[in-house]
Amino acid sequence: MNYNLFDLLKLLGSLGFFLFGMKLMSESLQKVAGDRMRNILAAMTSNKFKGVFTGFLITAIIQSSSATTVMLVSFVNAGLVTFTESLGVIMGSNIGTTVTAWLISTLGFKIHIAVLVLPLIGVTFPLLFSKNTKYSNWANVIIGFAIIFIGLDFLNGSTPDIQSNPAMLEFLSGFSNYGYFSIFIYLIIGTVITLIIQSSSAAMALTLVMCFNGWITFDMAAAMVMGQNIGTTITANLAALVANTAGKRTAMAHLFFNVIGVVLLLPFFYPFLHLIETIALNNGFNSPFIVANQTVEQSAQAIPVALSIFHTIFNLANTMILIWFIKPLESIILKIVKQKKSEEEFKLRFISGGLLSTVELSAIQVRKEIAEYSKRVAKMFSHTRVLLKVDSTKKINNCLEKIKKNEEISDQLELEITSYLADVSTQELSHNIADEISNMIQITTHIESIADACYAISNATTRKVSGKISFNENMTKNLQHFSGQVGDILSTMLELIQDPKTEVNFSDIKSLHQKIIKQHKKLKQEHFKNLSKAVYKTKTGVVYADMYNDYLKIADLSYGVITIITGQSDHDTE
Repeated sequence: MNYNLFDLLKLLGSLGFFLFGMKLMSESLQKVAGDRMRNILAAMTSNKFKGVFTGFLITAIIQSSSATTVMLVSFVNAGLVTFTESLGVIMGSNIGTTVTAWLISTLGFKIHIAVLVLPLIGVTFPLLFSKNTKYSNWANVIIGFAIIFIGLDFLNGSTPDIQSNPAMLEFLSGFSNYGYFSIFIYLIIGTVITLIIQSSSAAMALTLVMCFNGWITFDMAAAMVMGQNIGTTITANLAALVANTAGKRTAMAHLFFNVIGVVLLLPFFYPFLHLIETIALNNGFNSPFIVANQTVEQSAQAIPVALSIFHTIFNLANTMILIWFIKPLESIILKIVKQKKSEEEFKLRFISGGLLSTVELSAIQVRKEIAEYSKRVAKMFSHTRVLLKVDSTKKINNCLEKIKKNEEISDQLELEITSYLADVSTQELSHNIADEISNMIQITTHIESIADACYAISNATTRKVSGKISFNENMTKNLQHFSGQVGDILSTMLELIQDPKTEVNFSDIKSLHQKIIKQHKKLKQEHFKNLSKAVYKTKTGVVYADMYNDYLKIADLSYGVITIITGQSDHDTE
């Protein structure tokens, strides 16, 4: 079997194709991730037992634990499923993959989902050109999903063709004579073979071929199956190369669970195999070991079923043990794969889902959540001010990336908070609580609009950089001074949201707001005057005007939140 440079390039190209599919699916999922899809996935993974069942069901249907975990990494990367919720699904996928082992050992076939993906692209492709962005985004999700499977198929076809040349593995029979150390050798062999051919199912088929030919015994075959359990995790870790921290943690968890299962079994390896032999004998099968009352052929014929029993019980036992240790295992993975400072996961800290026993307690949860929400938006505002001061392309891009990420999270936070408040409002409410819920909905909407204005400023900055537009010294000073005034009223809003009982002089706040409005009018008049005198180009002036207009929106929205919290208005102070 020859494997040249061209074959290596095909392998790298296949990997690139697979990663592109992963990236396309993940990014498109972020765009279409509405509340319905999030709610469905949240319901399916709301506790660890539901998560296990979900992982089992998906893997049993598509017959690939690798594909399940790749999709799971994509869901986590898109924020549809949290890292914690993904842990149960990973365990379930390990159990689901045993269905494939039974199909191979009894029926000798496996469904190839990759055959279906080209027709799927054909059906979906016209939606890419739809004027409705929802349809085009869904088309990208489905095409990304299809590309992942095509990539996996290409990966399988681009790796050294061990499957068609099992005889090259005959030499492995020589490693069976090292006693207990042989278990470790075959465990590593099983891992490496699965890494190469990118399929634990195909590796299982190879193992069975080796058993049929008498090259390895049942105990060595079982060791290879354990290695395959570790090797199959590489696909998800490849997918995680383009994922965020949460996605990388999910892939790492898959590797972690499978390695722990192998480590736990190794001290009891031979007693466990004899348990499998007992189960096989009690169900009318021959012993997978060579024993006095049966031939070598009979033992070889018994091995496929025994391996399937071994694979199933091993993964079931591993899940039943580790499911009670999810929290400590989660803590360990969080420490190993640390979150980058540039990344922030979407996470409701105080609203845990479902209504509490009293409306009052639900209101307390929401107040705390809104307080955290406002802090996030305040960070976005501070990043816009940094954009006015820095010239470094790296620093500008870093700020733009942070604002974009927080804006996406902000949209989802508003949806989650207002949906929760809508559920609370369906209960019997006192007049005071009803008013408070109405106020909280308004405040949440205002905060989200502030986030939108911050994002608009970042977009203006992007246009400024890409269009090679530069502001003169006076323009920069004006924006810095104006954003500073806006920052003062935003800070007051933030203080009141954190503690509504904070003593403030509303007359001073109103005066500050009026001062901001006057300053904006002054900037506007000066801007039109400069345009008429051609002090700067129209393109420069448009970006400049967009920025000071967006800062005014932030001031107006902040002032609106303050009037809601304090219960005062302009009319009250006149």
